[in-house]
Amino acid sequence: MAEGERQSPPDSSEDIPPATQNFIIPKKEIHTVPDMGKWKRSQAIEKLVALLNTLDRWIDETPPVDQPSRFGNKAYRTWYAKLEEEAENLVATVVPTHLAAAVPEVAVYLKESVGNSTRIDYGTGHEAAFAAFLCCLCKIGVLRVDDQIAIVFKVFNRYLEVMRKLQKTYRMEPAGSQGVWGLDDFQFLPFIWGSSQLIDHPCLEPRHFVDEKAVNENHKDYMFLECILFITEMKTGPFAEHSNQLWNISAVPSWSKVNQGLIRMYKAECLEKFPVIQHFKFGSLLPIQPVASS
Repeated sequence: MAEGERQSPPDSSEDIPPATQNFIIPKKEIHTVPDMGKWKRSQAIEKLVALLNTLDRWIDETPPVDQPSRFGNKAYRTWYAKLEEEAENLVATVVPTHLAAAVPEVAVYLKESVGNSTRIDYGTGHEAAFAAFLCCLCKIGVLRVDDQIAIVFKVFNRYLEVMRKLQKTYRMEPAGSQGVWGLDDFQFLPFIWGSSQLIDHPCLEPRHFVDEKAVNENHKDYMFLECILFITEMKTGPFAEHSNQLWNISAVPSWSKVNQGLIRMYKAECLEKFPVIQHFKFGSLLPIQPVASS
């Protein structure tokens, strides 16, 4: 190669630290298992948790009003109106500025995920909208594959806490509940993810989730058991009567079989049910166009 054609060496300026950087002696930061959280959590995860903390704070700032009807407290509409007004601003705190054009589309799923302000109800369709919200953030690159465990057990778990607080504070009606023949009045996805968390657990088997002692001792660590605890706090009477589907599931021999069965059930009872999917919204990130046949 001629002298004039020789390629210049690659620019290594990216490897040179800025002149203003303050250097420190590296030290250990991961001393205990809980410290792993410092390593695992991305900024996007923390921003999403902060967003959900804001929704939680607004509940405290919007107490229920006195009204004749026991269910469907109208203060929920005040709370929801604030979310409707601020949704895009909240989403903008999570989405980087170069992706700002996606904010109005993504914000729709956040607004759809917290219940219906006309009926003051909440159900699996609203839960699916929050899953869609998270999916959109994945599709535009805000959330990464590396975040997947934190997406479920940190962000979605915090979402559940806020939704339970909404349900209790404003006495929301279950949307499209099947009563004792449904899995749960309000949620479905945490049972799927929660059962996957318990696969191959050395001690806890499906039969244990109807054991009050086992639930009380382990609910803080396992999403499935936290769901069971909330049901027992909200309902009275024998578990087999108010939650018959779950009672039957407790007889399944392994968590892997529970998980597989719940996935099939979710597809049949939620994703393929018109009363649920008729409210789902589609856009450029989640289009309704059919998948091209291979």
